[in-house]
Amino acid sequence: MDWRWRLVFAVLLAALLALQYRLWVGEGSLAEVSSLKRQMLRQQAELAAMRERNDSLRAEVEDLKQGLEAVEARARNELGMIREGETFFQVLEPEPQPESDPQ
Repeated sequence: MDWRWRLVFAVLLAALLALQYRLWVGEGSLAEVSSLKRQMLRQQAELAAMRERNDSLRAEVEDLKQGLEAVEARARNELGMIREGETFFQVLEPEPQPESDPQ
């Protein structure tokens, strides 16, 4: 009966090692779960930023649909348009003059 106990012990030890391998390295392991949690947190942060951007764009679209003031402001800023009867003044900064070498 001594060899049977050794066989049972060897089978149990092999099962334990197989389960430990799956726990630490195999599919669904603790390392994989940890990696997936980190990936999920990154994606949630990215999703929150995208939702914020979408809300901003949605508000801008609504503003452009509802009022002409937003359209006018955008035309002035992005296209340089002016109203009829307005005078456009463009102020240019002076270009820096090259320093002359006093010799």
